[in-house]
Amino acid sequence: MNLIPLIILAICFVLGVPIAFSLILAVAPYFLMQSGVGLIGIVQKMVANAESTSLMAIPFFIMAGSIMNYSGVTQRLMNLANLLVGHLTGGLGHVNVLLSTLMGGLSGSGAADASMECKLLVPEMERHGYSRAFSGAVTAASCVITPIIPPGVGLIVYSFICQVSAGKMLCAGYIPGILLCTVMMLVVYLVSKKAGYKPSRERMGTRKEILRAAVDAVWALVIPFVLVLGLRFGVCTATEGGAIIAVYALFVGIFVYKEIKWDHIPKILIDAVLSTATVMLIMCASNAFAFYLSWERIPQALSGVVIALSGGNKYVFLLMVNLLFLFLGMFLDGTAAMIILGPLFAPIAALLGIDPIHFGIVIVLNITLGGVTPPFGMYLYLVAGTIKEKVEAIVRELWPFLLASVFTLLLITYVPQLVTWIPNLIYG
Repeated sequence: MNLIPLIILAICFVLGVPIAFSLILAVAPYFLMQSGVGLIGIVQKMVANAESTSLMAIPFFIMAGSIMNYSGVTQRLMNLANLLVGHLTGGLGHVNVLLSTLMGGLSGSGAADASMECKLLVPEMERHGYSRAFSGAVTAASCVITPIIPPGVGLIVYSFICQVSAGKMLCAGYIPGILLCTVMMLVVYLVSKKAGYKPSRERMGTRKEILRAAVDAVWALVIPFVLVLGLRFGVCTATEGGAIIAVYALFVGIFVYKEIKWDHIPKILIDAVLSTATVMLIMCASNAFAFYLSWERIPQALSGVVIALSGGNKYVFLLMVNLLFLFLGMFLDGTAAMIILGPLFAPIAALLGIDPIHFGIVIVLNITLGGVTPPFGMYLYLVAGTIKEKVEAIVRELWPFLLASVFTLLLITYVPQLVTWIPNLIYG
């Protein structure tokens, strides 16, 4: 078994080489050593992966998220969240968590959600007496919810690389997302009670106020439900659904909310292209790396080792997967970790009788949670840099949220019905 590419990949990771280039550099010597293949083989493998029409769903969903960020819907959703939960102890903390949950149905990106809330909500929390560190901790923790709620980009990517139903993956995210929202709001309440953080309003909004705010935001709120129903009844594929949502979001931003101006279009396109290019380059490079893994029969060897270590027990295997992906999520881009390791572990999970949709949600939640876990969580540093607060200060406030999130992760890991109930209900 030729382990040179794995050694080179590990060295590149340590040196901080970007993931896509690490994968290409790792397999380049291997392709050169293969008679009659050469470097052209890398290009062929990368291009072959990009030719799949299913992958078109990714840029469309990313584009829809970028459009929504400029459409003015965030302020409307924040107003609705404040009417619903602002009267609770630690009101704006609850608004922060609920807003992330609602934004999951729009942007599907934890990084986009964290960046938006740092600029919009953290200053407001500080004005109401919340510490900057606590505000940052709530923002970092709650952005874990966003990629789990449909149409999270991670759910789409996993469905493609592991060949599972995109519609079922999207449906499966609802209950885990709501559970995360619930436990985080409980943490906000307990911490706020101790710290003396006050509600942002005296009472819950009246039925009329909530209805008015919901109607104002309904154009955005219906998106995830329309997508799931469209996929379920065969009205559209995931790719077509992404395109429809992108056009719909542009229509809402320009003609309904009237927030998107023509000079916003270039910025939206640049944001979407850069985000898409990052994901697609990693996916294409991983296809070249997958050729090496397959040729050397590494998945089969890994399967034997993992099954031996777990004793063939699926619960032990799931614990091993949780620990591995949480650890990798601290150091690697979550999408990269999922693209590289997802196809390796998914067949083992199937062999042990684990539902592929359940396993997919466990993987996506793990890599997202790894993004806020010290010492190198990506979301953690994004929030700290945006709000100009020390990482150490945010981490001190973050631990209760991490513990609550890990509890939720273990709950959905070992109670798979929480994940599979809605997909089974809708798809049968």
